[in-house]
Amino acid sequence: MFKMIRHLRHSLGSKLILMVGLTLLITISAWAYFNIRYQKQRLMGEILAGTDRLSDTIRLGTHYAMMLNSRDDINQIIRNIGRQKEIETIRIYNKQGQIKFSNRPDEVDTRTDIKARACDICHCTEPPPTSLPLAKRTRIFKNANNYRMLGVISPILNQPGCSTDDCHVHPPDKKILGALDVVVSLKDTDREIVQVEKRLIALAGLVFLVASSIIFIFVLRFVNRPVRKLIEGTRRIAREEDPQPVRVDQDDEMGQLARAINQMCREVTEKRQELNRQRDEYQFLFEQVPCLITVQDRDFKLLRYNREFAERFDPQPGDFCFHAYKGRNEKCDYCPVALTFADGLPHYSEEIGVNKGGSPTYWLVRTSPIKDADGNIVAAMEMSLDITQRKLLEKELAKSEKKYHEIFNYIPTPLFVLDDETLEIIDCNHSVKTVYGYDSHEIIGRSFLSLFAESERDRYAAVVRSSAVINQVRHLHKSRGTIFVNIRISPAEYPGKKVLLVITSDITQRLEAEQQLIQASKMATLGEMATGIAHELNQPLSVIKTASSFFIKKLESNKAIENDVLTKMLYKIDNNVDRAGRIINHMRQFARKSDLDLEKVQLNQVLANAFEIFSQQLKLRGIEVVWDIDDQLPIIQADASRLEQVMINLLINARDAIEERWGPRPAEAADKKITLKTESDGHRVRCRICDTGTGVPANLRDKIFEPFFTTKEVGKGTGLGLSISYRIVNDCGGTIRVIPNRPGGACFVVEFPALQAEKPDNGQTHER
Repeated sequence: MFKMIRHLRHSLGSKLILMVGLTLLITISAWAYFNIRYQKQRLMGEILAGTDRLSDTIRLGTHYAMMLNSRDDINQIIRNIGRQKEIETIRIYNKQGQIKFSNRPDEVDTRTDIKARACDICHCTEPPPTSLPLAKRTRIFKNANNYRMLGVISPILNQPGCSTDDCHVHPPDKKILGALDVVVSLKDTDREIVQVEKRLIALAGLVFLVASSIIFIFVLRFVNRPVRKLIEGTRRIAREEDPQPVRVDQDDEMGQLARAINQMCREVTEKRQELNRQRDEYQFLFEQVPCLITVQDRDFKLLRYNREFAERFDPQPGDFCFHAYKGRNEKCDYCPVALTFADGLPHYSEEIGVNKGGSPTYWLVRTSPIKDADGNIVAAMEMSLDITQRKLLEKELAKSEKKYHEIFNYIPTPLFVLDDETLEIIDCNHSVKTVYGYDSHEIIGRSFLSLFAESERDRYAAVVRSSAVINQVRHLHKSRGTIFVNIRISPAEYPGKKVLLVITSDITQRLEAEQQLIQASKMATLGEMATGIAHELNQPLSVIKTASSFFIKKLESNKAIENDVLTKMLYKIDNNVDRAGRIINHMRQFARKSDLDLEKVQLNQVLANAFEIFSQQLKLRGIEVVWDIDDQLPIIQADASRLEQVMINLLINARDAIEERWGPRPAEAADKKITLKTESDGHRVRCRICDTGTGVPANLRDKIFEPFFTTKEVGKGTGLGLSISYRIVNDCGGTIRVIPNRPGGACFVVEFPALQAEKPDNGQTHER
């Protein structure tokens, strides 16, 4: 029962039904009350008006009899009227209160108290009023049977006819002669009023019940049931269950509320899902974040911690941070958590402890306060990042840095670290002292270009920034001497800036050895050309010998020499002396040791000079030389002396290959031919030296340029000619390769980049 009452107290439908019911009850009750009251007043008014009319009728009916003073007629009239059912008594009082007439004979001539209710109506004042309203002349009382009675007192006025009549004279100053009192029973009226009340109450009850039922059904159908659905829907939202849409098929406010709740439900569901996702994500992050996270109270007790911390230190329930971290029984001397509780600010520290495996652990600690809604610090979060690996790496890095610093300093070749923009030497190793003679403090801070000759610094400034390899560069030693180096350049990162790592290799001794090999090759070539050179010198010497013998014979015979003959002979002697001088000077220049000096060279001229020395060798062996020269060949950059040596080596190889194939057979029976061809495509200058000799097998074409490799018989070659030629061509920026010659034999192709700015004045075509 109590539960039901409580439910009704907290039910909106019950409250609505109760309030509407009470309102309806009060309204209907008020309506019934006022309606009953109205009906009572109406019935009483009708009874009162009827009784008053009856009193007037009696008074008017007895008026004539009173004028005649006919008492019998008056009594008869009163008794006849008094026989009506509703009339209880009809009395006529005189002024003294004596009943003079009555429908009850036993009351005649009895006297009533003047202050009785019936008389007091008029005698309440002295003199009695001559006119009273009906309400003042009416009284209601109960008889012996407890029925209500209605009495109406009507004054009998002194009419003019009464004051002048001869039978009974009433003085004119007497206004009231008596009173007529008519008493009627209200028994039937009260019964009718009760019936009216019952009917009105029944009607009110019926209206209340019908209206209440309609309201109940309406509230139950359109309020209570939708409200229960809305409540259930919101409870499902509160219970975080899978929300079902609240179905309220109404277009009123309840329907709008249901749709609003459904919309809210969808939005809440989406927000809840998002919050759940974020919660799960944050929980996942909290658990999976690769660092140690704890939440501690003011006593340093662990309130929460993530999985990483649990796996690392295996804390026990209710454990303290200092015990879990370090196995201590009291807090650390420097505790960032305590500082955070003290000032409410984050703090940092670097700690060392022991994990559950017993190995030392390093971590970086950061603390942060956790505050409640009032801003009070209730806990502190401590995040620890494991830096054990970093510490170990730092130790290893220190060892590695020491190791590589020693390697850097003691690498046997000079190593420079240059600023990428200014080429300033930032650092260098100890080998710089060995090669260049400078201590580190003497050269660090200087420009790397200061190691070049002053005339070459501007040219090499751009080359150092743009090239990866620079070969055979002259550098200055501290003693102001010159050394030759190869340079290797690589861009790199040096703490906070871009740098160039430059390694130089001292090739001075190697170049000296190469120079000796080149010189030896020249001497060998001169030896190879001895017969041809002797023949070349023998011709001008024979001419000189013939001319001198002619002059001696003329002088011994004392014969005169004609002037024109003398002049002609002297010119021949002079020309042949010049020719012999040129041959000797050419041989001396070819045999002279020289450093590599790149200059502008006309390849046709170099080929012609080489052939001039070697031409007699080829002529004596019956080898034909075919010239195919491009007279507009562009200029190249090379060392003319060394390039001439290359051409002579290639001519010697061509000669030997032809003789190896054809032997001593005469030219008519053998195809002994060397073709010399130059050409250009505008970008490259190409020279071909092709022979009709034995050729080079395909499997040996990649090896013939290797040092000491030769296809000749033992004792007929050193294997250095092509190797030295390859090196000379490469140092001059060109390439050399061998390809098959179409008629048979080999074809050596030498290529150089052309200098686009200049063209030769003219070329030379030789056919010997």
